[in-house]
This record gives sequence, structure tokens and C-alpha cells, in this order.
Amino acid sequence: MPQPTLSDVHVNRPLTNISVAYSQEAAGVEFVADRAFPPIPVENKSDLYWTYKRGDWNRDEMQKRGLSMESAGAGYGLDSTGTYNCDVWALHKDVDDQVRANSDSPLAPDRDATIFLTQKALIRRENQWAAQYFKTGLWTGEVAGQATSDSTHVVYWDYATSSPITDIRHAKTQARLNSGGFVPNIGVFSRPVFDKLVDHPDFIDRTKYGQTAPNPAMATRRIIAEILELEDVLVMDAVYNTAAEGATESNSFIGGLAAGLFYRPKNAGLMVPSAGYTFNWTGLIGSMGGAGLRIKTFRMEHLASDRVEIDSAFAMAQVSKDCGFFFNNVITAV
Repeated sequence: MPQPTLSDVHVNRPLTNISVAYSQEAAGVEFVADRAFPPIPVENKSDLYWTYKRGDWNRDEMQKRGLSMESAGAGYGLDSTGTYNCDVWALHKDVDDQVRANSDSPLAPDRDATIFLTQKALIRRENQWAAQYFKTGLWTGEVAGQATSDSTHVVYWDYATSSPITDIRHAKTQARLNSGGFVPNIGVFSRPVFDKLVDHPDFIDRTKYGQTAPNPAMATRRIIAEILELEDVLVMDAVYNTAAEGATESNSFIGGLAAGLFYRPKNAGLMVPSAGYTFNWTGLIGSMGGAGLRIKTFRMEHLASDRVEIDSAFAMAQVSKDCGFFFNNVITAV
């Protein structure tokens, strides 16, 4: 019968602390997966979750009540078909005894291995979120960019004739209708798309009258959020190398040329709708905080090395396709 190993029951604290700190510092390179879909710590690797049937909540069913009459009755249904199953993603980096012994300051192979693996875990989560939920054919509301607008297209946002503010406000209104009243409150933009919006006349024209000579008009993230009436504007800054090890580096932005609007609750919980949630398996022995991450170190004597290993246990789930709106290829190029 399998038993916990020493590295299961004792997690190397210094390395764990380094990983947590670096995850927080990496917010400067914005990873949006856990911010677009609120994280929920879960004790079980897989389980069911309940969804209230939304249509039952929005009908007008009240009736006049006569003398000595019962009130009209109503009810709501529940759907228990929602499921999650946390996959465990893992990666290791071996630290050779000779490399450690011969390392000059400020090199620290154990620390560096931890930071290296944490970065890999962040990229994995970001790539998975983008591949599963930042794409076409998934959200009830969806348009694409092209040279002219029609019922399923908007004018490319890097064209002077485009109207991104109108497009986004229309999308918010449509999503509010689709979702039965839950208006998207966050915007997620790939870095190339956001860079085009910052310089777009739609936003600059609304900020320029407060400019001064040393302070030219700029459409900052805060200003864009205020104009669009969004609680948060998230920019997918993460870059990943698509080339195999040893090949010429080929970097790409995660998120392509797309944008999305989503309803995200302030706090996850019962009777709280959301475009999606991220379930982090905290029941994994040695996991730290609520992120479903753990760092282990253990001896690989046959390699004369110590192994630093990271596990990332999570599952992402779309909860309501009506609470999102997707803009596909909304600019022409980076």
C-alpha cells in the first residue's frame, strides 16, 4: 500500500517561500488566469458543483392576493451536472552536487531552480486558460475583427475608422441580456490589443482635455477601465517560447490578438455566478496556500544531485457561457 514519503510530509520551507514570493513578483508580468476565473481552494481532487437554473429567477410570477387566499407559489431548479477534476502538472530540475559546490555568488542553484519551476507553472496555467477559454466557439457573445462591420464583425481596432468603446459597450449590454442581468465587469486584453487601445483616438479624445505640456494625454489602464465601466482591466503580458529546447528562440504573447469581457464576482461562493472558476486542489499533501502548488526537494543519489520538483494541481471550468463575450482577431497585427 502506498505510503507518504519523507518529502511528502516535510516540504522544504525556504524553497516554498521563494516560490510564493516569486509568484507575487511575477504579477509585474501579468498572468491573468487566476484573476479572470476566481480561484476556489478544494480539498478533493474531483467533485460536483451545483448550478441554479437562472431562468427560474427572472420570471415575474407575483399575483394579486385576494381575501383569505393563499399566495401564488414559485420555485427554482438546481443542476448538479457541473464537475471538475484537477489535473496534476509536474516538472523537476536537478541540482548537481558539483554545480552547487562550484557556484559563485550570487548564483544559488536551489533558489534558481525553484524560481525556474515556478515560472514554468505560471506559464502552464496561463497557456491552459487561454487555450480553453480565450477562444472562439465557447462564449454566447462573440464577434471578430474585419475591415467593415456587420452583425458578427467589428472594424479592426487598429483601423482609424473603428469604434472600440462602442463595440465593447454593445458587447456588455448583449452579455447582460444573455446572462439574465450579470454585466461583464472585467476586460481581458492580449498585450498587442491593449497597446492599440491605449493609442486609439476613441480613448485619447476622452482624456486629452486635462493634458499639460509635460503630461500628454494618455489612455492608462485605469482610465480605460473607467471609460468602459469595468472594475478591472487585465492585460496578458506573459510571453512563452514556442521553440523546442536547443532550437532558435521563438517568443509569442499568450492571448494572440484577442480580447474578452467576463463577469467575475468579488468573492466566490454559494449562489454566486461567474463566467468561470479555477479549482485549486489544496488537499494534495504539502501544497502551499490556496494555489494548489507544492515544491519538494529530495535526494537523487544515483545522480549525485538533489531534485527540486513542482506540482500544480488545478482545474478550470466555464460556469456560465452567457457571462462572457469574446473578440477574436480584433486587430490586424502586433
